[in-house]
Amino acid sequence: MKILVINGPNLNMLGKRDQTLYGSKTLDEINASLVEQANELGMEIITYQSNHEGALIDFIQEHSSQANGIIINPGALTHYGLSLMDALIDAHLPIIEVHISDIHSREEFRKISVIEPISRHQISGEGWQGYTMALEVLARELSKGN
Repeated sequence: MKILVINGPNLNMLGKRDQTLYGSKTLDEINASLVEQANELGMEIITYQSNHEGALIDFIQEHSSQANGIIINPGALTHYGLSLMDALIDAHLPIIEVHISDIHSREEFRKISVIEPISRHQISGEGWQGYTMALEVLARELSKGN
């Protein structure tokens, strides 16, 4: 099984951003943990990050036909990334949306996600471990054929 792990704008700054909200792990450290976990689960992951919506869409369009699922932290595109949402819909894959901070306890605009309605699950406020939780959920669901 192959899973795409996609990160949107500003997530390349993890470890430098407000650590009270986003923790101290860098995106590279999170990705390394996910690769290790995926290996233990007998899965493969392909990680990608961009600050540009079009680049994220290009990545999804290029890789989704060889993948079994998507884990995505769309960053600020969560709230208005309609073309990103369309690309995810067109991928026809199970999607888990992840947010390091609890978007539901922050500013009003952060509570709205255009990705949530097309996702199987949204994991929010679990820190970097939200990614590992998402990988476990996808592994479980895909093994059941869901």
